[in-house]
Amino acid sequence: MISCRLALENATALRLSRELIAWKIDGQAAIVRDMLDNSAAAEAILRFKAELAETEDIDAVRLTEALAAKLYWSQWANLPIRWVRKDEDRVPANWKRFTSRISSITHSPRLATDPVNAFMNVLHGLCEAECRIALIAAGLDAEIGLMHRDAPSRSSAANDLQEILRPSVDSWVLHWIQTEPFRKADFWEDKNGNCRVGLPLAKKLCETADTWRKFAAPVAEWLAQAIWNSSRNVAKREQVLPTRLTQRRKSEGRGNTFTMRANIFLRPPKICAVCGAEGVTGRHCGECVTEAARRTMADIASLSHMKPKSKKEKARVSKLLSNHAVANTWWDQSSLPRWLTEECYIQRIQPLLKGKKVREIAAAIQVSQLYAGFIRSGRRRPHARHWQALATLVGFSAGT
Repeated sequence: MISCRLALENATALRLSRELIAWKIDGQAAIVRDMLDNSAAAEAILRFKAELAETEDIDAVRLTEALAAKLYWSQWANLPIRWVRKDEDRVPANWKRFTSRISSITHSPRLATDPVNAFMNVLHGLCEAECRIALIAAGLDAEIGLMHRDAPSRSSAANDLQEILRPSVDSWVLHWIQTEPFRKADFWEDKNGNCRVGLPLAKKLCETADTWRKFAAPVAEWLAQAIWNSSRNVAKREQVLPTRLTQRRKSEGRGNTFTMRANIFLRPPKICAVCGAEGVTGRHCGECVTEAARRTMADIASLSHMKPKSKKEKARVSKLLSNHAVANTWWDQSSLPRWLTEECYIQRIQPLLKGKKVREIAAAIQVSQLYAGFIRSGRRRPHARHWQALATLVGFSAGT
């Protein structure tokens, strides 16, 4: 078994630590730029990557990583957490927004006090286990780390390897937050305020372990080869270690290109936005879709001055509403850019619509000028399939 003690003795640990944290910072900057729509903050995070080259010891690498992480998590502050409609009034206020990655109980990520951090802690625990398994399978000692100091009941090398996986976990959790609501039944709280993930949801999260294994395997093999190459024995340095985890040598022998990182994206399971029922294909389950449709039609009917007078006009409006209903049904939410979230529309795009003419808004999304006026004033929020057209109309993009 190869020990990371080799790397610590011959100064290879510093080089490998720099590379691990550089990969992590790249992932954090990509999340801030593409999913949180803040290019300036992403560039500021990447500046810490440039500082890594000037670090002279492991402590300096840890400090640079901590400063980058502080800036990264500050971009998550006040991120709204959506809940199914029946649970909105039942959850505490501190569960409705992401405040910090640090728990007020332990002043560290341990013992989370909100659902998002509890959610992340479960996934990071899975990643740590998969990293430990991958390191042992690659022939490394998982207990002796490069950056993380040795401690009882901790696999320090697994924690080192886990740094690369953290942005992948964060991006998956963030995508869940931006696309799907949470359910109160999936979480419970201790008397000391510690938020825990319920057993049904925890089982579903454990099903993602295979994905994190695919992320960890190539990095574990790369780390084992790098430590082996740092040996003082020249004959051993030329040896290529087997790649049993990824079958990389076999793949390259067949002429295929092997990538260091797995390109896997998991979709969170869809639940009903009203009652939280599982296994839905749209926004609502079969029981709630009728009530949601009635509510929508009631809103339309409340605008009495919009009611058509003649039979011809009634037929035209009926056909228009039918076309919109069909378009909403067949529209795929994944066609939206990741940065174009509900919060982005409300805070960034909606205020800019007030500078546009009503007829321009109506023409952009093919609605009546009266309804376009309600959209411009903020009295009505259009369907999500119209957000991109309105963003183009006001000249808003991911880099704005």
